[in-house]
Amino acid sequence: MNKSSLALAVALGVIAQQASAAGFIEDSKATIGLRNFYINQDTRNQDANTQEEWGQGFQFNYISGYTEGTVGFGVDALGLLGVKLDSGKGRHYNPDSSKYSGTVFPTDENGRAEDEFSSLGLTGKVRISKTEARIGTLQPKLPVVTFNDGRLLPQTFEGGQVTSAEIDNLTLIGGQLEHAKGRSSSSSESLSIGGANNAQTGQFSNKFYYGGADYKIGKDLLLQYYYGNLEDFYKQHFLGLTHNWAIGPGALKTDLRYFNSSSDGKNGSAAGRADGYVSSGYWDAGDTDKGEVDNNTWSALFTYSLGGHALSAGYQQVGSDSNFPFLNQGDGATAYLITDRQIGKFLSAGERTWLAEYAYDFTKVGVPGLKATVTYLSGDNIDAADGERKEWERDFRLDYVLQDGALKGLGFSWRNATLRGNTSAADQDENRLIVSYSLPIL
Repeated sequence: MNKSSLALAVALGVIAQQASAAGFIEDSKATIGLRNFYINQDTRNQDANTQEEWGQGFQFNYISGYTEGTVGFGVDALGLLGVKLDSGKGRHYNPDSSKYSGTVFPTDENGRAEDEFSSLGLTGKVRISKTEARIGTLQPKLPVVTFNDGRLLPQTFEGGQVTSAEIDNLTLIGGQLEHAKGRSSSSSESLSIGGANNAQTGQFSNKFYYGGADYKIGKDLLLQYYYGNLEDFYKQHFLGLTHNWAIGPGALKTDLRYFNSSSDGKNGSAAGRADGYVSSGYWDAGDTDKGEVDNNTWSALFTYSLGGHALSAGYQQVGSDSNFPFLNQGDGATAYLITDRQIGKFLSAGERTWLAEYAYDFTKVGVPGLKATVTYLSGDNIDAADGERKEWERDFRLDYVLQDGALKGLGFSWRNATLRGNTSAADQDENRLIVSYSLPIL
């Protein structure tokens, strides 16, 4: 039993003794989330069949209250179930054993989609004043680690985290992660990065340390600093600034981000990189630091909102040599970048990306709950052996949520995207159709 499992077992034992205490039950909440998810990925310039899958997801989310006293104890539970509605060997693309799964479902020994997959995650929690410690299943949403929720079921992590808000306007967060459970998997995997995350021959780590602070200066300015360290792969510093400024009848939001990433442990030595502790990227022939993490990435995104309109413009610059590093087990992950979009992430070594987006909320014309967004990204200057490469992506999203009636909260989403370029990534056209509903049961 690993240290996290042992600590969780002890915490659950204490909670079980006090479960009848007022607050633990009275403040508990439970919901069942339903997500019907269809995806069609039409690959254009590689020898790959169209990937097409349809499934029904169920997410049981239980959040307990806390036992009474100076030290309060609680426990949360997250149950996930994905059921296949339609798939097939020709549309569940998994050509070799080095991949974890298809687009939505795990792959069986015959290369076909599993009929269903499920998992259960438990989280013990302790609260003292305005400080909370959690151990077990986590879904962090931070600049240095963000869980992915882009398919039928969400990604989860295993580890521990402490969050403190004892000082007004200052939130401190720190933790350690040991494993990740992919969005199309029932099993926990160790942690890795792009370049080293081949499921069969790659290298992995069970220690990702992170910490940071959010500091609010008034109601309109947020300053952030975070640090992340995946043992034997990389160390990463993040600085962020978010500011809202009322201009006339509208408002301007500024989002500035800077990452400094460098090698750690085995990735910093030639011997370690020879053993597979490497990052993806581009290095000139003969470079002795081939595969070493060395990256500075910065971005700026400005959004002006007026009435139902929101117009955004942004720019991102990725440093040369290594790609931008982030936790990525190879089965779907999220990078905290303004360019992480429906298909592409635009994080290759040397890449410069311009972004433009327009969104409209139809509430202003009498259709509450209806929103439309169109985004265009253009990336160039990507380092490659045969010269610079480039790519572009266009996304369109239409969302509608029922505002009243017996099915209030029922949501519909259509997401369409096109990716083109002369990089190693495949040209794709993609459609997603999502119907979602959350049913409170407690």
